[in-house]
Amino acid sequence: MNCNPANPKESGIVNIWQETYPVRFGAIDRSDRLTLNAMFQFFQEAAICHAENLNVGREDMARTGQLWILSRMSVIVDRRPAYRETITVRSWPRGGEKLFAVRDYDIRDDVDVPVVSARSGWIILDVEKRRPLRPQSVMDSLPQNEGADALSASANAIASLEERGNLQKTAERKVRYTDLDYNGHVNNVRYIQWIEDSLDPQVLENANKIRFDINYLNEILDGEIVEIMSARIEDNTCADAFAFEGRKQENGQAAFRAELRLHEIH
Repeated sequence: MNCNPANPKESGIVNIWQETYPVRFGAIDRSDRLTLNAMFQFFQEAAICHAENLNVGREDMARTGQLWILSRMSVIVDRRPAYRETITVRSWPRGGEKLFAVRDYDIRDDVDVPVVSARSGWIILDVEKRRPLRPQSVMDSLPQNEGADALSASANAIASLEERGNLQKTAERKVRYTDLDYNGHVNNVRYIQWIEDSLDPQVLENANKIRFDINYLNEILDGEIVEIMSARIEDNTCADAFAFEGRKQENGQAAFRAELRLHEIH
């Protein structure tokens, strides 16, 4: 059953949120295929709508002094959907893992084959104390979706990324109005765009199978300047691989770390 993003509560509680639509022009690059940042945008919107459907959305959490913070995400792309291809974006909770509330996602083609799969780790933040809370108090009341795993245990999803010492500055970004979201900090999708913009466009345009992992470490606020550091990394499992780190220029604090692996280049 397709869900209604304009009214997430319309159909009652659903275990798995899903929306079906064509890949539109604004979501593709010169290869005519879906970009990584567009995938993150789809996942963000699906997660927000499903949280509202499950009565743990932004306003619901605010009433209890709590806030959802995206902390980690892993995405595996088996095939990038093409322009005007019909896709179904799905998202569902998968319980708690230590301090993380886990949420899975996938993107399926018109014959119901998953072409993109992902897992995210969210922190529930006590707004007043600015401290993370254990997720069980919220997650135990949500659908557990036992066995509905977008990624296998061997994928090592939402793992902590190691700090790397061979990174070089490749770009610099000053936070502007369009970078910010409702919470007043840089939106999670914008980080993906910054990373994409720091690479040779052809590297991304030629990529088909992709593995991408990101750890969001510290929020970035309006007016702050972030230095994008990157380097190629050795990985025999793929054709090319890169590590990234975003550092605040003022104090050198790491705001995010990410790793991108391109498993197939045409």
